[in-house]
Amino acid sequence: MKNLRIALSLLMLGALASCSKKDKVVVSVPLYKVGQSVSAATPLAGAIKGTMLANTTYTISGDVTINVGDTLLIQQGVTVKVLNGSNFIVKGILLSIGTKAAPIIIQDPSKTKTTGASNAATDPAYVGGWGGIYCDKTCPLLVLKWTHLDFGGAGLVAPPFTGPSTGDQYIVYWQNPTGLFVMEDSWIYGGPDDAVRFYGGTINMMRNTLEKCGGTGGDGFNAKGGTQGNMAYNLIIGGATNGTKSANDPGTQGNQTQIAMYNNTYVNGGFRNTGTYGARSGSIEVENNSRALAYNNLIVDCNFGVRIAGGNNVTAKVYLADTLSHSTGPITKTAYGYNFYYVDNVAQADQIVPTKIAQAVVTHPTNNGIPNMYTLLGATYTFGLAYDGTSLVGKNNPMFKNYPLPNMNFATQASVDGFDFHLQSGSPAIGIGYTGFSPITVTQNGTIKVDPIFGSSGITGPGKDAGCYQSDGTGNQH
Repeated sequence: MKNLRIALSLLMLGALASCSKKDKVVVSVPLYKVGQSVSAATPLAGAIKGTMLANTTYTISGDVTINVGDTLLIQQGVTVKVLNGSNFIVKGILLSIGTKAAPIIIQDPSKTKTTGASNAATDPAYVGGWGGIYCDKTCPLLVLKWTHLDFGGAGLVAPPFTGPSTGDQYIVYWQNPTGLFVMEDSWIYGGPDDAVRFYGGTINMMRNTLEKCGGTGGDGFNAKGGTQGNMAYNLIIGGATNGTKSANDPGTQGNQTQIAMYNNTYVNGGFRNTGTYGARSGSIEVENNSRALAYNNLIVDCNFGVRIAGGNNVTAKVYLADTLSHSTGPITKTAYGYNFYYVDNVAQADQIVPTKIAQAVVTHPTNNGIPNMYTLLGATYTFGLAYDGTSLVGKNNPMFKNYPLPNMNFATQASVDGFDFHLQSGSPAIGIGYTGFSPITVTQNGTIKVDPIFGSSGITGPGKDAGCYQSDGTGNQH
């Protein structure tokens, strides 16, 4: 027996010795799990908590509620088929943690994505299918990573708690003034109104792709009521109105809305809004006593450029942005510049610096973007005056890898389809970015925690290239 033990020991030592120093032992790490596994045997409705297991398909047939103190974790590769216009009612914590290789899909299975020309009257994307994710003030944390939210926006039959209204058609509704909402590397496809409506709290919206958001109105990311944080490296195509917006109404959450909007790519925005022309933007909007940063954005064939509201017109429902200097807050003063514009008609060119149509605006022309609007308009230009932008049409092609410009289908091309909005080598949008500011990490509402499960996967700082795709491979990963 002793000789046998010695022999076995020698064999093990020999095996170890034969291994190269480069060899590594790979130990698989189990997926994070919360509580008990959620059964996929029957359709779900009512109170729910625990873990939806990786690569499993679940069906939801009625509203599901995550109660206060409970957590629902959705692991990578899960598909959730949501029927009957049902909603996620989140009073506790919801974590949807997909991966690039195995994203999570939450969808209405009765609808199919379409490509090419899109309009609000015929495209099923704008009707609403499943409901949305509605978060109460008791929800301390909502994290969506590598998650598809397809065909949401069915109207609320009845508000599940105080805040939203009957008929609301948002994909995500958030209202905890001290909570954290992280949405990263995810997708939203379709929806009749705002894709995401925020009322307070700390947010980090990074590296997402939004397509066909809003039927005849509605924004992509619409921050109100004291929301503070980042909207960066997002690709937003074919939105009805603004791609990203900051506003402080209703102003009851305690702090002021302050959003850093940088290195986003906005394509074909603002052409389905049937409201008062000139009362909303088609790319970036800062209004209603909010502060914002808007740097390094790539804005292509959008109805309006960066719009800083300056009016107080009750009909248009847009009010003066905060452009004053402050000593407190993550953003001490609204600032913008180093943005890159390409337009395919004179109407768009005449609104690169938005003019007074429905109400006053106070967007000033900058000399650090492309085109140089300060030089074009001159030092004596008055905010809001009309100008002739004919010379700008078709100039400064950003050189996307696979998206033809000029493209006169800007009003109807609202989805990515097979196009590639990365920049080619030699693009004039490369290297124009301003990197002398930092992303928001701490707000008056809280802190953006960096964590693979319970926070941001990484708060990406400003990039040297305009838009969401950086030539060094950073930024949006879709």
